[in-house]
Amino acid sequence: NSDSGKTARPAAFDGMSEFKTDRSILHDEMAELRVYKTQMEMEALRYAAKISSEAHMHVMRTMKPGMREYQAEASFLHHTYFYGGARHVCYTCIAGGGPSGAVLHYGHAGAPNNQLIRDGDMVLFDFGAEYYCFCSDITCSWPINGKFTEKQKIIYNAVLRANTSVFNALKPGVSWRDMHLLANRVTLEDLTAAGILKGNVDDMMKVNLCGRLFQPHGLGHFIGCDVHDVGGYLKGHPERDTQPGLRSLRTARQVKENMCLTIEPGCYFIDFLIDQALADPELSKFIVAERINEYRGTGGVRLEDDVIVHRDGAECMSKVPRTVEEIEAWMAGDDSFLAKLK
Repeated sequence: NSDSGKTARPAAFDGMSEFKTDRSILHDEMAELRVYKTQMEMEALRYAAKISSEAHMHVMRTMKPGMREYQAEASFLHHTYFYGGARHVCYTCIAGGGPSGAVLHYGHAGAPNNQLIRDGDMVLFDFGAEYYCFCSDITCSWPINGKFTEKQKIIYNAVLRANTSVFNALKPGVSWRDMHLLANRVTLEDLTAAGILKGNVDDMMKVNLCGRLFQPHGLGHFIGCDVHDVGGYLKGHPERDTQPGLRSLRTARQVKENMCLTIEPGCYFIDFLIDQALADPELSKFIVAERINEYRGTGGVRLEDDVIVHRDGAECMSKVPRTVEEIEAWMAGDDSFLAKLK
C-alpha cells in the first residue's frame, strides 16, 4: 500500500519457518484484484454506506450548541452498532467543531474530539462504519444551530458544487487527476464570484492556488476492505504528483467500471497556509485579504460521498441531506428528505 507502506502478511502456522516466503512477487496482482468490486462486494459496501448515512442524519438531529465533539462520535458509534450491527468504524472518527474543522485528520489521540461546539459554529463530521470488513467513509458539514449564515453558505455551496460536478463527470475513461483539478477549478470559480478571490481562474489553476491554500489534500481514494483501499499507484499506472494537493491524491489512475471511490472536495481556512499565501506574491495577487481574513478560525467544509463507477456514470451510495435547504429542513424536524431514500 503506497500510503501505509505495508505489504501483504504471509500465512503463519507451525512449521512456517521451513518455507521460503516472498511478500512482493504477487503484491501488485493481489492489489489489482481489490481495485474492481464484484456485485456481492458492492452490496456490502452499499449497506455500510446506508447505515453510516442514517447515523449521520441521527447526529444532525441530536447535536446542539454547547455539546462536545466526542458526543457526536458517541452518537454515531451507538447508532451504527445498535441499528446496523456494525461493531467497528474503519478509521478514527473526525468530529471537528468550529476551527477544529480545518485539521484534516483531527480526532486522533493527540486531539481527541474534546472541544466545545459553540452556537454559530460549522461542524465537520467524517465518520464511517465498517461492516464485516467492508468500509464506508462519509463526511457531512453543517451549522450546529441548524441555520447557515450567508458567509457559511458561500463556502458550503462552493464545495457542494465541486462535489456534484465531479459526480456528474465521473465515468469510465476519465482521469482521476482530472477530476481533482475539476473540483479545484469549481471551488476557485465560486470563491472568485463571492469576492474572496480576484483575477483569472485559469491563472489561479496554473499556480495551483487551491492545492496550496484551500484544499491541501486529494479528491478521494479507492474504498473497499480498507477505507483507503490498495491499488492506487501500481506499476503501469500514472505515478504520484509532487504538487501540493495533487501529491496527496491516493491514485491518479484512469477510472474504470466497477471501481469504488470517494469524492471529497474541501475548502479550509488554515492560518498557516493563509499567512504563507499572503506573503507569496505568486498567490497573494489573487487573494482579497480583508475577505479571506473574515474566515479565519471558522474551520472548513468537506463533503464526502462513496460512489460506484458503472458503465455510463456513477452511483452514489451515501444518502444524506446535502443542499442547504435539505439540511436546514432535516435539522428542523422536517422528514420530507426520507422520501428521497425510497
